[in-house]
Amino acid sequence: MEELILILDFGSQYTQLIARRIRELSVYCEIHPYNNIPEIGPNVKGIILSGSPCSVRDEDAPNPDLELFDQDIPVLGICYGAQLMAAQLGGEVEPSKHREYGRANLNVKDAGDILSDVDLHTQVWMSHGDTIVKQSDSIEVIASTESVNIAAFRVTGKDVYGIQFHPEVTHSLEGKQVIENFVVNICGCDQSWTAAHFIDSTVDWIREQVGDDKVILGLSGGVDSSVAASLIHKAIGKNLYCIFVNNGVLRKDEFDDVLRVYEQMGLNIKGVDASDNFLNELEGISDPETKRKIIGRVFVEVFDAEAKKVDGAKWLAQGTIYPDVIESVSVKGPSATIKSHHNVGGLPEKMHLKLLEPLNTLFKDEVRLIGAEAGVPGEILRRHPFPGPGLAIRIIGEITRENVAILQAADDIFIQGLKDENLYDYVWQAGAIFLPVQSVGVMGDERTYENVICLRAVTSVDGMTADWAELPHKFLGKISNSIINNIKGINRVVFDISSKPPATIEWE
Repeated sequence: MEELILILDFGSQYTQLIARRIRELSVYCEIHPYNNIPEIGPNVKGIILSGSPCSVRDEDAPNPDLELFDQDIPVLGICYGAQLMAAQLGGEVEPSKHREYGRANLNVKDAGDILSDVDLHTQVWMSHGDTIVKQSDSIEVIASTESVNIAAFRVTGKDVYGIQFHPEVTHSLEGKQVIENFVVNICGCDQSWTAAHFIDSTVDWIREQVGDDKVILGLSGGVDSSVAASLIHKAIGKNLYCIFVNNGVLRKDEFDDVLRVYEQMGLNIKGVDASDNFLNELEGISDPETKRKIIGRVFVEVFDAEAKKVDGAKWLAQGTIYPDVIESVSVKGPSATIKSHHNVGGLPEKMHLKLLEPLNTLFKDEVRLIGAEAGVPGEILRRHPFPGPGLAIRIIGEITRENVAILQAADDIFIQGLKDENLYDYVWQAGAIFLPVQSVGVMGDERTYENVICLRAVTSVDGMTADWAELPHKFLGKISNSIINNIKGINRVVFDISSKPPATIEWE
């Protein structure tokens, strides 16, 4: 059984970061809501209590009975988790006289255990409105800051620790060391959770689950579904039936190009060109939510019709990843945007198929690592994220076949230009947007009144926040000239210099 660190989520915006830092140490961990604690088996090597937007003084604050202390399992409370531990152990938590938010410097009194190999005055990141003002007899203070006396503590005689700061954020300069101290040194995890190990164990698990059954998978050309397909293919070969649907609003030549790569991967793949089905339904539609609903409905209809041609299929595979799972069950709080789970809405129930999700314990960056180890081609793994509704939500205003063709051509010039100038990997996501405005221009001796294309390119780590990409002016000028000179109907190109927040990456 896989050894793991159990993270109890109290709604912190940083909970997923805790998990990612632990995974970076090649240690497996899982996030569970505080009000749905799983059975703690012998494979649980340690427990972490996350932060929270709540105060332990609130009447309805998360307040589970921490019987965890009665077990011989190391526990680490972070921010709210530390305050909850202190309160349940007989200490007192009060509103901070001076709310501590941002950078602070520790004054380490005892550098053993949890603060081993950490600078005695290391910079940490604080984000709390309450403070532990009185310790119980069982608590030993091991660090303070200028304004917080109990910034870190341990429970006497136990591997139980509380820290008021957030070691998971990069502003805590030695936070990774603190997490490593807990996970590796105190909990004794062996750091064996590697890409190769994941692939071997997952392929074995798929074989065990599926046996000789047939599995259907809807491929999108994206990273998640492609890596899922690779692992399932390794496990069951031709019993995996992949379906790739052209919805008419893919990028230029994307259907043929991606289909070619999938065939080179040896997948049992069927390409379905249903572009007319989608474009007929989308014609004249302006509302972005209506566009999404039409594309979702028509996809289900097309996919279901094709899937029924696979006689005896019993499983539907999806490229669900861990953030999707967390967000579908997470506790209420700023970290949790509750959304339905997950990918191809309603299909498992409609088709009466069992669900197979081999990536549902992985974060996005881990999916790419697994894919590289599994031999998924780089042109798939390096692909920028692309919205499910495709170019339909990058056409602001009415969908027409002419507008789709114009946007495909402009987008192709932009993306190919990024690749030619070695800028594609610098950018996290890029694309062209067709704006519903026309402007005056001059071409030759004639006055024109034509459409505007907006170029959007951002840098990011995970898409939660993003900065506009500072592309060279010479490059932007070259792309603008190429689009205007080669695409009839466009006489102006603009560049979006908005960051997220306050703007979003996509316009719709």
